[in-house]
Amino acid sequence: MKRLRIVLWIAVAVAAVAGVLVATRGHEQQPMTISAASTPVGPFTLTDGNGQPFPSSKLAGKPYALFFGFTHCPDVCPTTLSRLIRLRKAVGRGEEAFNIVFVTVDPERDGAEEVGAYSKAFNSPVIGLTGSPAQIDGVKQQFGIFSQKVPTSGGDYTVDHTATVQLFDRDGQRAGTIAADEGDAPALDKLKMLVG
Repeated sequence: MKRLRIVLWIAVAVAAVAGVLVATRGHEQQPMTISAASTPVGPFTLTDGNGQPFPSSKLAGKPYALFFGFTHCPDVCPTTLSRLIRLRKAVGRGEEAFNIVFVTVDPERDGAEEVGAYSKAFNSPVIGLTGSPAQIDGVKQQFGIFSQKVPTSGGDYTVDHTATVQLFDRDGQRAGTIAADEGDAPALDKLKMLVG
């Protein structure tokens, strides 16, 4: 009887661990691909929140933090952008310390107007970018971003996607990443190093 009880407790523990792993596997935990971390980033052109072409050359001369998400995201996307804004203030150089760039992974729902309104809702400069599905797919591939539509009830969908923030220096060279679950102290250290 004692042995059966031990086996049952072990089975319950294994099931609990498996449940946690399955529950945490999902859209906001997808890592940046390893090959993307070492691949140089080439030029791209998307559309900003005003409907104007936005070539990546506009980012030259200032460090930037790049995050891919979508405007219908209920939690991780707004939390990540709010966190970047808070960390930018903590760097101590104001809003000019570095640019925050948001690129949608949901171009079907996130046109220029939606991305523009979403970026302005943070009351701090955020560059919001969108494009055609083909343009977004190209930029996602270039930056090593995973995204995939996931159907929800009522015929709607959400989007699973990489939640890693990518950091780039003044010359547009990769300078590091901030993981979704990374603490504020190491993230702030990276951003201070980024801005010099």
